[in-house]
Amino acid sequence: MHDSLVALSKSHTKKVLLIICGGIAAYKSLELIRLFKKNGATVKTILTNNAKKFVTPLSVASLSQEKVYSDLFDHNNEAEMDHISLSRWSDLILVAPATANTISKLSVGSSDDLASTVMLASNKDIFLTPAMNVRMWEHPSTKENLNKLKKYGYKIIGPEIGDMACGEFGEGKMTEPNEIIKKIETYFFNFIKTKKFKALVTAGPTREYIDPVRFITNKSSGKQGFELAKVLSKKGFETTLISGPTNLKINNDINLIQVETAEEMFKSTQHNLPVDVAIFCAAVADFKTKEKKKEKIKKKDFINLNLEKNIDILNYVSNHNSLRPKLVIGFAAETSNIEENSRKKLMEKNCDWIIANDISNKSIGFDSDFNEVTILYKNKKINDEKIYMKKKSEIADEIIDRVVSQLN
Repeated sequence: MHDSLVALSKSHTKKVLLIICGGIAAYKSLELIRLFKKNGATVKTILTNNAKKFVTPLSVASLSQEKVYSDLFDHNNEAEMDHISLSRWSDLILVAPATANTISKLSVGSSDDLASTVMLASNKDIFLTPAMNVRMWEHPSTKENLNKLKKYGYKIIGPEIGDMACGEFGEGKMTEPNEIIKKIETYFFNFIKTKKFKALVTAGPTREYIDPVRFITNKSSGKQGFELAKVLSKKGFETTLISGPTNLKINNDINLIQVETAEEMFKSTQHNLPVDVAIFCAAVADFKTKEKKKEKIKKKDFINLNLEKNIDILNYVSNHNSLRPKLVIGFAAETSNIEENSRKKLMEKNCDWIIANDISNKSIGFDSDFNEVTILYKNKKINDEKIYMKKKSEIADEIIDRVVSQLN
């Protein structure tokens, strides 16, 4: 392992939840525990019932110096709810070996034991190290299941080509423990590099009240902004999410600030600067009434509203002398001349990127779980990029990967 990674791992206590499944490669999990401990990590383990046929809980506990978990319903720990507490405790989850059966269960969301329930309840990155016979590995159902899991965000290590315990030769052999450790250490290295960064994301609509029951708003589900905040947090950013009214939930490790009006969103943004990256995904209402009526306006045939412009939050932050983030990203929801209008906004607002999407396309519209975007860069040395239709969570992954690359 690279010396810097070893030194890094020893200076930062990391928490790894190792799930051991029932396959002949389970014996390698003991070496994994030893290497993790040697590098300064705390390791807790879950053994499936089939895993106990290959390695004993006593061996695992002796090496990890931690309790070994196995039962979904443990009367000694009912109050702790192990499937929740374990998933929240860890920095990441490693499944080694990941059998064909486990991969199949995860792909359909099955949760009939502690291992699968923990993974379904987890908000952390999950690494799978497949290990199985070459014919099982090459089976179309296995490939389909893995592709589905990759789309869900699971990370795959291996397998390798080599001689197998069954006497056959081919792909399906579990990656060696020292190579797995290198992959995990690289992940932690990148995670810690981003730990120094702060991020701010705005999401959802704002409401500009006309009277106590009526308001002006822009259509927005907030989904893309929430997904961006989740990925930033998962990658180690200290993340603040300022959101207008939505029905969405967010992880506890994200600082969620709920607002209603553009003025409230602006003040919350000011209060949470400076940051390293600010992503303005919210659909802020452009106008508000000059005077909000204290009483409900009675129904009439006509009503005249005296409107004035709201403050332009993106423009304010992009052009601030002392509080401007290193990277300012705006969104442009357009219905026509997408790139032309978005390029104009990029120049006018003086932000670093504009992420444009076509809201006239119903398949990637406001309430959809899918999106398709074009990233336009102020820096002309970087070519504009189109990310074709994917789940909003996947779009967020791709955007934040580019953010991390630019900040580093």
